[in-house]
Amino acid sequence: MTDQRPQYGEIATLDEQRRAAGLPPLGEVPTAEVGAPSSRPAPTGSAPTGSAAARPRPVDRFVTIALLAYGLVNVVMTGLSYLDFSTAMNQMMSVLGVDGEFTNFAQGRTWGTIAAIVLAVGWSLTAFFSIRRLRTGKRSWWVPLAGAAITLLVASVCASIPLMNDPAFIDFVAKTAGQ
Repeated sequence: MTDQRPQYGEIATLDEQRRAAGLPPLGEVPTAEVGAPSSRPAPTGSAPTGSAAARPRPVDRFVTIALLAYGLVNVVMTGLSYLDFSTAMNQMMSVLGVDGEFTNFAQGRTWGTIAAIVLAVGWSLTAFFSIRRLRTGKRSWWVPLAGAAITLLVASVCASIPLMNDPAFIDFVAKTAGQ
């Protein structure tokens, strides 16, 4: 015995199939000419539909790439100074007018290395998200700025830990607060 029942949509007309799918009948669908521009404008802030590429933003692209390049140079220079943390802190303390030298070498080496890694990872993530937004045609100039701010905050906390535990700096802060 075979099942002689019709399969889904087998005996339904095209209009009945469209109505069951929630689509209007073919007679009510406007025909679009190939190559003719759409009569309704694309929504603001969205990429065009179809195979057309996202709208290029040359100024946004230039600013994003320039900020990423500047950030890379800054990360390399600052990361190298964090790897020689005691020298960098001695220079900073002399600029501030702190009497004495940085002597918290063990914590400085550890937290300086951590801060240098934070800078490298922060820049890498910032570059990843910036390039991703550039490829999709979205505004991306703000991503390097936000990434730099977040990365700088975290790296500054890492660098301040050994500095706040240094006897010469603690003495300087106590004298300054007592004035």
